[in-house]
Amino acid sequence: MPTVGVKRDLLFKALGKTYTDEEFDELCFEFGLELDEITSEREIISREQGDSKASGASDVILYKIDVPANRYDLLCLEGLVRGLIGVLLWLLQSKNITFTQERYDSFIELQDKLHQNICRKRSLVAIGTHDLDTISGPFTYTAKPPGDISFKPLNQTKEYTATQLMSLYKTDSHLKHYLHIIEDKPVYPIIYDSNGVVLSMPPIINGDHSKITLKTKNVFVECTATDLTKVLLRGEPNMLSSCSLELAYRKEKLSSEFINQKVGINESTEKIAQLLTKMCLRSQATGVGDEIEVEIPPTRSDVIHACDIMEDAAMAYGFNNVPHTTPRTYTVANQFPLNKLTELLRQDLAAAGFTEALNFALCSEEDVADKLGKKISETRAVHISNPKTAEFQVARTTLLPGLLKTIASNRKMPLPLKLFEISDVVLKDETKDVGARNSRRFCAVYYNKSPGFEVIHGLLDRTMELLEVKSARVDGYHIQAAEDSTFFPGRCAEIFARGKSVGRLGVLHPDVINRFELTMPCSALEMDIEPFL
Repeated sequence: MPTVGVKRDLLFKALGKTYTDEEFDELCFEFGLELDEITSEREIISREQGDSKASGASDVILYKIDVPANRYDLLCLEGLVRGLIGVLLWLLQSKNITFTQERYDSFIELQDKLHQNICRKRSLVAIGTHDLDTISGPFTYTAKPPGDISFKPLNQTKEYTATQLMSLYKTDSHLKHYLHIIEDKPVYPIIYDSNGVVLSMPPIINGDHSKITLKTKNVFVECTATDLTKVLLRGEPNMLSSCSLELAYRKEKLSSEFINQKVGINESTEKIAQLLTKMCLRSQATGVGDEIEVEIPPTRSDVIHACDIMEDAAMAYGFNNVPHTTPRTYTVANQFPLNKLTELLRQDLAAAGFTEALNFALCSEEDVADKLGKKISETRAVHISNPKTAEFQVARTTLLPGLLKTIASNRKMPLPLKLFEISDVVLKDETKDVGARNSRRFCAVYYNKSPGFEVIHGLLDRTMELLEVKSARVDGYHIQAAEDSTFFPGRCAEIFARGKSVGRLGVLHPDVINRFELTMPCSALEMDIEPFL
């Protein structure tokens, strides 16, 4: 959830009322927000950089407030106040603005919050704000080779070409993170006014000519994007296809019965319309049965379904005011059987001298195939589309590679190393609606100067004892010689329980050991525990 930092005194002044910390915490809860922290600039710097760096920092009280990720309209002081008291604020208008330092800081912070959240660090949308009185329309959005672009960027004293700017900002702690978006492109986007003055080179930097100051009265907002939906969510000029503002209000209709049923209250149609209006969703009863017409402002891009309107009605009514009712269906809570079995096994396996490891559910294709002496087509692995790293290409089909990599990372630890893991693997399964299924596995590895097959075999016997499965061919368990490329020839056995194959154990093949950068013999056991439920 995004966190918004606001000065407490400014917030209370805008709300027109002073609260205690406890009262304001309760107010936030009523509106689906959370007061995460009460701090100050001095305290933050002292905590992160030490007391010596905090000298001279402000002691003004700051409220850190968590807001829902889909409520972009609450990412600044003014948005929070509007949400809390339902009053449109002066700062959100674009004409005749009177900036104070606090209002200016809030304005810039909102722009930065939008860039970091909905704009995905400027990769989808870039927002530029300018002093309208210093520029003149119409405006031109075009693209040119970087060597043909020259202007004085924000807070600089001379002109630079776009190529020079890329070099200049490589050391800038703030802007260097955005250079990659256009750096390798043959042309860069650029916006000019009618006099050829550069407004901005999105998504990197604005021109210095049109920068906003405390004397600015009229603000021009330009918004460029690679994602049409995101740019329209902000109600900004659509530079992709037109120069018109998308600030349309829309209307939705729903019944008061729907809201009463979902929230668990019994209020009149007129009362529910009042509750929604309190939440900045102007509403009125249409007179047709219990129908309510709700006006959705362009700032509420999170309202996409009747359930979102119902949620606002519940907030306005007050979650603590919703009457407690007894559920019509009685159920008795119980631990999921598979998880219960897993927890019981974990405790006893640890008591047997093995250390539990927890590894990633994703791994590379090489880990589950080549390194184990298998072909990837034989593994039934679920592949990740467009993986970001070679380490996370597929969902693991076996727990063994994770344990071997854990041993490789702990080779300097005293021998023997005895590890186990009980977790899920993912296998393709055409009989399932999603084409794959999870399977709960148990895997153990013994790493020492000798293979220690007897140790792993003994662990299998102990596990079966815990599962109350006796050693017998028909109605118990037994092992049978098998061939597997992961294991040394003649040193592998298949595990059968009640006539069904549930796993394998044996001494790992020397090639497998070498591929995981290990140097000593290793025995392993892996089996499915779901058949024992």
